[in-house]
Amino acid sequence: MPNSMALDIKSFETIIPSRFLSFTIPNPALPTHLLRVAVLDNPIQLNESPQVAALFVPQNREPDWIFSTESGHLQLLLSSPGISRLILIGSNPISGSDSSPLTYHKRDNAQYVKSLENSVKPLFFALSPKVSVQDGIFDVPILDYEDNLICSVVLERCVGVFVCEMLVEDIEIESDSELREFRRRLRFKRMPNLVQTEIRIVPQKVFELDRVKIGGEVKFRPDTKVLVHSYLIPMVASLSLIGSCIEDRFRKGLKPKALCLGVGGGALLSFLRAELGFEVFGVEMDEEVLRVARQYFGLEDCEIHVSVGDAIEYVEKLAGRDRVLVSGEDNGDFYLNHANGFGAKFDVIMVDLDSCDARNGVIAPPLEFVKKHILSAARSVLSDFGIFVMNVIPPTRLFYDTLIHEFQEIFHELYEIDVGNGENFVLIAKVSPVTSPLGECENSFLQKLRIAILGRYLDSIRKI
Repeated sequence: MPNSMALDIKSFETIIPSRFLSFTIPNPALPTHLLRVAVLDNPIQLNESPQVAALFVPQNREPDWIFSTESGHLQLLLSSPGISRLILIGSNPISGSDSSPLTYHKRDNAQYVKSLENSVKPLFFALSPKVSVQDGIFDVPILDYEDNLICSVVLERCVGVFVCEMLVEDIEIESDSELREFRRRLRFKRMPNLVQTEIRIVPQKVFELDRVKIGGEVKFRPDTKVLVHSYLIPMVASLSLIGSCIEDRFRKGLKPKALCLGVGGGALLSFLRAELGFEVFGVEMDEEVLRVARQYFGLEDCEIHVSVGDAIEYVEKLAGRDRVLVSGEDNGDFYLNHANGFGAKFDVIMVDLDSCDARNGVIAPPLEFVKKHILSAARSVLSDFGIFVMNVIPPTRLFYDTLIHEFQEIFHELYEIDVGNGENFVLIAKVSPVTSPLGECENSFLQKLRIAILGRYLDSIRKI
């Protein structure tokens, strides 16, 4: 990291796509402390006159990946349309502070920003392209970083073979109700601001509300009865399309079977088992992710069958299309054999897989999954009334239209749920046109489903 004296200020007179520099300067509000300044130029050269914006890093959140890594800076820049250069300013993190409890309050942060804003304006001028200030009228807009975080503490940082660096953190978020809301998150550094898994946590013992705080003496446990990730609830709501067939399974004394491709923290798998009574199988590429899921997110091996391996290879092998071995923890073929050993196929396959990088964002499913032979293999391991459910984050409309076309070539019917967050869609493909002979009042499974998800998204399922 260069210091301020070594920088040539003339080097900032032009935009150089993808250039990233960071340096430290004395903090004008606290002379014994340093400020970290980071400058990132947009990787895409914009046609109009270059626009500069600044963002003050929220106080005590400097170690967060979104503020401390180049890929995090890129996410912030690309989420601000029309900005050619982004300048970030924040306290220089103290060595070793990554693992210490982090407390942040918006009311305190506003005062912190105000104390710095005027004193660093000359720096904004110096770090702006020449063409932006040549007319003598110059102003750098200050961007706001808004989220619902009140405080957080990192429980563990670890590295997976496939997902690379990740962290587990407990947080408290703002709530619309009088009840306080505590969550546990699993995040991957490859997308610094992306939450891979989020679950609700509750104190292990009863405490007075004002004594409960993240990082204090209170210990928390996972609450797997509630789904808080926005797209998981519509994925579960898709089961209403085959509610009569699932009810028939239960009436015959059988458990419906679900295969989840992509486990993460295991919130979906735990919910299907504990709240809806499914027999659940999961496939996860990274064994370290599974360890984290078991240790922090309530994933129970005795109730859920999980295999370590590639999801596509797993499906192909189940379909008898390939002899590729899928490695498991103790016996590579145990869960595969177990999954096929009941004389019954899966009633639902749920896919929650993605690929991502800071420049292109998150894409779900991975491009490798958008192939006819993969979808055909998945269809072949579904029961006669089965459904194939996929979380989709399309990078383009063409990607989404292509995926829909591939589904319609393989499956009998296709449905969609718009999650409503401007990002996720859930596609639901049916093997056959099953209709329900039972009304909801006669179908105990549908009643249980409605209660479990509070009726959300059941009326949002649209046939394509």
